[in-house]
Parts: sequence; C-alpha cells; structure tokens
Amino acid sequence: MDKRPIGVFDSGLGGLSTVRAMKKILPNEDIIYFGDTGRVPYGSRSNETIETYAAQDIRFLESFSCKMIVAACGTVSTVAADLIEKISEPATGITKPSAKAAALATTNNIIGVMGTSATVNSNAFEEEIRKTNPDAKVVSVACPMLVSLVENNWIDIDDEVANAAVKRYLKPILQAGADTIILGCTHFPILAPIIQKIAGGYVKLIDTGYEEAMYVKTVLRKNDIENSATHKGAQKFFVSDKTQNFCDVANVLLGEDIESKCEFIDIFKHI
Repeated sequence: MDKRPIGVFDSGLGGLSTVRAMKKILPNEDIIYFGDTGRVPYGSRSNETIETYAAQDIRFLESFSCKMIVAACGTVSTVAADLIEKISEPATGITKPSAKAAALATTNNIIGVMGTSATVNSNAFEEEIRKTNPDAKVVSVACPMLVSLVENNWIDIDDEVANAAVKRYLKPILQAGADTIILGCTHFPILAPIIQKIAGGYVKLIDTGYEEAMYVKTVLRKNDIENSATHKGAQKFFVSDKTQNFCDVANVLLGEDIESKCEFIDIFKHI
C-alpha cells in the first residue's frame, strides 16, 4: 500500500475528464489536481512556453510527494513529452494510451485526431498510432475554440455555438471517412455528447481521460503502489485563477460540489 496521492495537472478544466475517470476506476486513490486556469490555453503558445509552464506545474505537484504524475493535457503530453519521461516517479501523458486504443479500435484504418494547434503540429498522435497500426491514415484537425468553450461552460448538448464549432472542426475528419476519432485534448471529452451527435453513432470516440485513467491503474499495479482497498479516495483541487467558474463546471462533471476542496494558488510562489 502506498498512501501518497496521485498528482494530475492540466492547463485548466480539461483534466477533470481524467479525474472523473480516475474516481470511477481508482476509487481508493487520493488525487491532487492543478488546473492552470490563469494561463489557459496552452495549445496556442510556443513550444518553449508550454515546456516552461509544464515544468512549473510538475514542480508544484512534486511538492506533495506524489507517487505518480499525470499530465492530463494533450498539449503538454505531445509537446513536452521529454519532461514527463524525466520525472523521477512514474508518470504519463495522454498520447500513448489513447493512440494505442484508437489504432486497435479502427476497422477501416482511418483515424481522426481533434487537438490543439500545438498538438496537431507535433504529429505525436500520428507517430504513436503508426507504432501499433502502420497502415492507419490519420486526419488531424486543430480545434482551438473548443478549449475556450469548455473553460466558459458552453458545454450543453444543445448549445448553438458549441454545435457550430464542433460541426466545422469535424467536417474534414468525417469527409475522410474516419470511423474512430481521438479527442486529443482532455477538454474535448467534456464535449463528447455534442461530438458524438454530429459524428454519428457509427464513429467511435476515444476518450483520452478514460484511456489515461486505465493506464494509470496499470502503472500503479505494476509498481505495487496502489492504495488500500479500504481507503476512500479524496480529491483536492488547486487553480491559478479565480475558483468560481472552475467549481461550477467541476460540480457538473464530477457530480459533487467541490467548492470546499478547491483553492486558488499563486503558481509563481511555488516554483
């Protein structure tokens, strides 16, 4: 048994999709979450800035002696993968588990990737997919507006703006005939009902939060660092900007009021 928490970070709200999955798959684990809401989005910034922010986020979580660090951010997972690999404790991003799931799920070898601009430009998902499925055709589309929609709580399945944006971004992926789509930013599973509605029921969506949580479970078991089965996992949330909007969305996604668990921190005082 290892009582230390798991550290999870993202540029903002998106990583809550990973936390949501972890709460179900790993109910005995304690989670420390950091959402860098004061500097969101990451996906439109330079690689150097993304790496700097990621390093700071990691250092903050390491101050809690986390037994595993989880980058619940597609941009960091693709652009700053080297940083994740250098963490002394077990660590992961979303790219490898999600790419493998998509490569195995497709039946026509056409896979769509929805991501931030930085993620799409990195070609990281395409490279990982081809390690498992060399014959796959990958159609990647940058979807920068979707992060802002989630951060502003425009996530209702009938929201006109969200539907219009998703329809526009999906068009080249659906025209290419993709039967599988990776939601390559952890913000995007939050919009999964809209994406599924527009893509159609025959298209399989790869939920990066779920795939990452399943991979975390595998790593904990492999390294024998799971928490006791009798322990009820708890969560603590930190954000680098005002907490209210974060809590409003988190309450919906996680099915509980997290206001008492959420705290503002000045990230520059912790690095």
